[in-house]
Amino acid sequence: MLSLTPEQGGELIRRKHGHARIIFVSGDFNIVHPGHLRLLNFAKSCGDVLVVGLFSDRGSQTIVPFEMRRDGLTALVAVDEVLEVQHATLVPLLESLIPFAVVKGKEHEGGFNPEVEVLQRTGGHLIFSAGDAKFSSLDLISRELFGSDRHFFRHDSNYLARHHISIGGLTRLVQNFSKVRVLTIGDLIVDEYIHCDPIGMSQEDPTIVVAPIKTNTFIGGAGIVAAHAAALGAQSGFISVVGEDPVAANSQRELGVLRVNSVFLKDSSRPTTLKQRFRASGKTLLRVNHMRSHDIEGALITRFLMEVDALIVDADVVIFSDFNYGCLPDALVDQVISRCTSLSIPFLADSQSSSQVGDVSRYRGATLTAATEREVRLAMNDFKSGLQNVANGLLVKAKLDSLLLKLGAEGLIALATSGKYLTDSLGAMNPNAVDPAGAGDAMLATAALALASGGNVWECAYLGSLASAIQVSRVGNIPLTAALLVDALRAQESA
Repeated sequence: MLSLTPEQGGELIRRKHGHARIIFVSGDFNIVHPGHLRLLNFAKSCGDVLVVGLFSDRGSQTIVPFEMRRDGLTALVAVDEVLEVQHATLVPLLESLIPFAVVKGKEHEGGFNPEVEVLQRTGGHLIFSAGDAKFSSLDLISRELFGSDRHFFRHDSNYLARHHISIGGLTRLVQNFSKVRVLTIGDLIVDEYIHCDPIGMSQEDPTIVVAPIKTNTFIGGAGIVAAHAAALGAQSGFISVVGEDPVAANSQRELGVLRVNSVFLKDSSRPTTLKQRFRASGKTLLRVNHMRSHDIEGALITRFLMEVDALIVDADVVIFSDFNYGCLPDALVDQVISRCTSLSIPFLADSQSSSQVGDVSRYRGATLTAATEREVRLAMNDFKSGLQNVANGLLVKAKLDSLLLKLGAEGLIALATSGKYLTDSLGAMNPNAVDPAGAGDAMLATAALALASGGNVWECAYLGSLASAIQVSRVGNIPLTAALLVDALRAQESA
């Protein structure tokens, strides 16, 4: 790399690209995570040439050497040029570069932005972006037609190296799952898959006509979290609220076969939650939910806490698997958290807000919380700020030790508090999901057992991601075994 002054570097790039509209982005880019990718892709869409001003190691909050950060950026299709800069030389660089626009994260809006004065003189624009997720339909079609085999998992050796994690160490964590006692509380859901043969379109009205040919039923919701824990080798207890119906009775029998000690509290005012999925040609055509979502009443809360008291004293870790269907009202959650705190039992939380609305921040003090971007933004009531800013805000608001920010096909971002904010990202290990249902449940159970076995947040994130990759490779919520995890780890070790 040539040693150039900021003025020389800016002028050289401007001459090289002629009359092209130059877009400028600056930052440390310690770890290029999905939030960065969104910002960079958005910036490139604003002009013709994307120039990244990468702050040098001197006087910056960087933890990764400049050369490694530069190589990571230059490998991105969206990035055309990378220049080494310092905060003090940013203005001289922009004066010589004369960009069409400078793009910054939404969190900088309203603060001091030294670029403003230069852009006013040169006629440039300052654009703030929250980095909203956009997916290309062409990308999705390409993945479907040319994607790798669904059982090939994309391991991230760079992530492992950054956190000094070995495959052997992860394998030992999984092998220690058998020593863990876990208590899961939350909503039982039963998933019914009705596989159909597509017949065609009705001639009377615009309705798709199918013929059911096979039905499969799976334990879901918090029940599958408890079943995953048992199949992974742990001693698993489970408490939930169900209806007085055959669905609940069948579920309790099935959980018994899966070695889950389940305690079901009956509520005559609600049915056991049943979700039906009608599928044809590998696609879900329709979902029908049979459920009620009102909060359980005071007397039932008292009975629930009695069952918690009977099981929690023997637990090494507690999992809240909340689907916001009324099983875990605030009065109950606060009491269970109080018991975990007094007994020094770590707890994890997942409060899902897909077709319903929840608040994951109410699980204050969680050792680890798993949440989607939408769930984080709902909890913070913030749909405009940059992703990193919102996630850090949740860590503070809910006093969390760590957060796994689930981004679906983009993977996840792991965040931890240890005197300062620490962040890293993991891409999705299985880009060709057959059925995404249950990915978060597998992640939650695996991360909980890894945590109780002595794993740190980075190890929990890795094993949780691998568990999700295995889970989405098959249709239906099927309990994940330790053998499958170990086999996937050993495949990486021998690669």
